[in-house]
Amino acid sequence: MIGRTLGHYQVVAKVGAGGMGEVYRARDTKLGRDVAVKVLPEALAGDPGALARFEQEAKAVASLSHPNILAIHDFGTEDGVRYAVTELLDGATLREKMEPGPLPVRKALDYGLQIARGLAAAHDRGVIHRDVKPDNVFITGDGVVKILDFGLAKQFPVAPGESNADLPTVHTGPHTVLGTVGYMSPEQVRAQAVDRRSDIFSFGCVLYEMVSGRRAFARDTTVETMTAILKDDPPGFETLARPGSSAASVPQALSRLVLHCLEKDPNERFQSARDLAFDLQSLASPSSAEAAAPPVKTRRIERLTVSSFFRYAIVWS
Repeated sequence: MIGRTLGHYQVVAKVGAGGMGEVYRARDTKLGRDVAVKVLPEALAGDPGALARFEQEAKAVASLSHPNILAIHDFGTEDGVRYAVTELLDGATLREKMEPGPLPVRKALDYGLQIARGLAAAHDRGVIHRDVKPDNVFITGDGVVKILDFGLAKQFPVAPGESNADLPTVHTGPHTVLGTVGYMSPEQVRAQAVDRRSDIFSFGCVLYEMVSGRRAFARDTTVETMTAILKDDPPGFETLARPGSSAASVPQALSRLVLHCLEKDPNERFQSARDLAFDLQSLASPSSAEAAAPPVKTRRIERLTVSSFFRYAIVWS
């Protein structure tokens, strides 16, 4: 692909590869800018399911315009090569960011808030991601989060007057399990219908891992991991404290928030990513809430003053 032209995009260098595509740096000769070009591998070009998923990802991303979601510029076919053109990102995936160990709580809250805002924007447009995991979250060099890979995205009804993403249908067999083991919601493990609350569970897994440095439901085998998602609670942060770990300093409010995301019953989780983002914002900016509260010491002094007044009044009477 190096040196090849797709549309008006001149392929310059290979950036990376995954199961559903190879990513290249390219030059947009029409607008004079660098972009990323994702190409469907030749081995999958004749697979209807792979083609549908590739198109689904392009349409899902194109329907979403948000700072925390990867932007797509173009989509097309050139000499039998199916490709999608997106903004070119410079940075690392969240998975790579976590390789040295758990993130500081402040940084985890920052990334978590941005992910939640991106998911809220997708959900508002009727799109469920269904594969939220550290590998699908990118952190740019200036700290901006970008949610990637909407290849498993699902469309759901939105309120009257709003538009859906109009995603192509990806046909799967009955009781097909979709997602990534370790980050799937209980509904996904059971191959049941999912809604936006499934993404919230997956987000809880990611936030838990950012803070603790370990996966919430990690087990030795796939079956054991899926069973843990259905039946077990993750270890408390206080039990994971170790030198260099941020778990020892995790606020109780953050611990409760993570566990609220990881409720087995969808009805007991956050019901929207917007509510989740609101709570994360409150945790990330505690000073604003403290500033709004009356100083405790001042109230105590006022009560003593009033009490003293009545005491002296009784003596003089």
